[in-house]
Amino acid sequence: MSGVQSNRALELLIIEDNAGDVRLLEEAFQELNANIHIQVAKDGAEALEKVFEAVHPKGYSNPDLILLDLNLPKISGHDVLARIKNHPQTRRIPVIVLTSSRAESDIRRAYESHANAYLRKPSTLDGLMSAARDIKSFWMETVTLPG
Repeated sequence: MSGVQSNRALELLIIEDNAGDVRLLEEAFQELNANIHIQVAKDGAEALEKVFEAVHPKGYSNPDLILLDLNLPKISGHDVLARIKNHPQTRRIPVIVLTSSRAESDIRRAYESHANAYLRKPSTLDGLMSAARDIKSFWMETVTLPG
């Protein structure tokens, strides 16, 4: 883990309103024996609260990586991404958009808002396991994350 101290877990924030998808992601990372501490936000407002609470510490640390669904209640994933990437203390946090949207406009808008990657949410358990494996391999073992 180049960018994360090897003696601590990677802090992952999953921003997802579908409890089933959250559970499957948690199980996938657990099955991969990934050293990850997962926090979950079930809507855009809760996501921003968790991210920006870290800017003004109250016991929550900045996530090392964020998985973001676009279709969220209260505040859209696009708006969450824009706010994270427009704030000087959070813009370096890598954000992977993990969504079911295949719309070209969503893809373009996500990258224009500085998403670090756009992944289409797999529709099968095997596909989700493969995505979790790829995320673990690339983001925990290959890249250097900001400290």
